[in-house]
Order: sequence, then C-alpha cells, then structure tokens
Amino acid sequence: MGIHIKNSDEIAKMRTAGRLAADVLEMIAKHVTAGISTNELDTICHTYITEKQQANPSPLNYHGFPKSICTSVNHQICHGIPSDKKLKKGDIINIDITVDKDQYHGDTSQMFCIGKPSVLASRLVQVSRECLYIGIEMVKPGVQLGDIGHAIEQHALKHHFSVVQEYCGHGIGKNFHEEPQILHYGKPGTGITLEEGMTFTIEPMINAGKRHVRLLSDQWTVVTKDHSLSAQWEHTLLVTADGVDILTLRTDEHSPFNIR
Repeated sequence: MGIHIKNSDEIAKMRTAGRLAADVLEMIAKHVTAGISTNELDTICHTYITEKQQANPSPLNYHGFPKSICTSVNHQICHGIPSDKKLKKGDIINIDITVDKDQYHGDTSQMFCIGKPSVLASRLVQVSRECLYIGIEMVKPGVQLGDIGHAIEQHALKHHFSVVQEYCGHGIGKNFHEEPQILHYGKPGTGITLEEGMTFTIEPMINAGKRHVRLLSDQWTVVTKDHSLSAQWEHTLLVTADGVDILTLRTDEHSPFNIR
C-alpha cells in the first residue's frame, strides 16, 4: 500500500481526531499521580473517549491489544499494557493515546513525571521532547525523511542518549498505521520526500543507555535490554504547502517551537 495523500475532507476529520486525542492527554494529566494504577488511568481514558467524546480508543483490540491506552513506565519503551501496578514517586511514564473519530485516527503521547524525578530521568524526558520538536520543525514539502531521522539521532547522541531503531513513527489516517514509516535515525539525503497532504507521526523513543530492546512475553511491552530508562513524545502531523500543522497540539504547547 502506497502513501495516501489526504484531501480536504479527510484533513478536516483528522483535525478533529487529533484535537480529541490531545484533549484526552490534557484531561488525564491531573490523575497521573503516585498511588494510581495504570489500569485506573486506562479506565478513565476509555470512559472519557467513549462517553464524553463519542469516539473509540484505537488501541483497544487492535491486533489483540487488550486496553484502550498504552502506558510505558521507566524502562518500558512503548506498548506497555495497563495493569494493577501503582505509580510511585520518581517514576516516569509515557501515556500514548489514539482516538478514532468518524473512522480517522489521531495519535499522540506525552511523558509525565511522578513527583520529583532523578536528574537523569529529567534530562531524558527533556531531550526526548527536544528530539520530537527538532523533527517537527523540519517537516515541509521537499524534505527527505532521512534528514529528519538524522537530525533527531544526532541530538540524542549529543546528549549521550540512544535512539531505538526497531520501532518508528508511521503514516496515519483512515488506518491507524499507514505508509510511510518514519525512522528516528538515518542518513541525510535519503528516504521518501515529503509532499503536501501527507499525515504521519513522529515519536522518537530515546534511551538513557544502549538502544537495544527486548519484547516481553505478553508480546506487546517493549523494554530496554539493559534496563535503562526510556522516554518518548509523539504528535500527529500534516504536511502543509509551506510547512507543518501539528494536529495533536495541546494547549500547554506553542508552535513553532524554540528549543535549540
């Protein structure tokens, strides 16, 4: 399946789905505290999406995924399954939300710190966010994906962190996952050239230790092989005629970003 360029009607639906996904993250923020379980966070999000937003949580039953959100804590990189384990002070957690509204998807994730994180955890959360913004700032027609991946990787390496290579961003629209794949590493001057109307996610997974990963026996949760911390931020993006629109922008963010 090739890359699907979105028309104006599709873009309008994606704007709606993206806004709803961002709204879920803003809603859940006050609940992300020490003592709450990730199952409880999942239930709150599920109820909000299905009842308040009259939409569907895209992850639920996607290829058998059993929950409505992904919650990845500390050394978990991505696709963490919510459980009865409670968050504690010092934890860092990625909450990944995807909302399906009128058959179009909006996908976004955010890091949260429980209490006061360690210096290393705080640096990792900040640098991973900078990696996302560096990628976003480069998006416009004519740019090649290899340039974006290279810039993200170089920023992580500059801070002595590593970039996960086995998992990546993706095209998104009527399908949860579409072409192209968006690697967060790469060589300049390589890869697909961006065109107006493309929609995809950038979601760099940045490790405090080595980049290597391990898939747990649940066949979903991905962790760092060396048990080091990992952090990730994600936005759904639209390539416009002269740049980029962030379809999942939250009210606590500003675009364009000034992060260098």
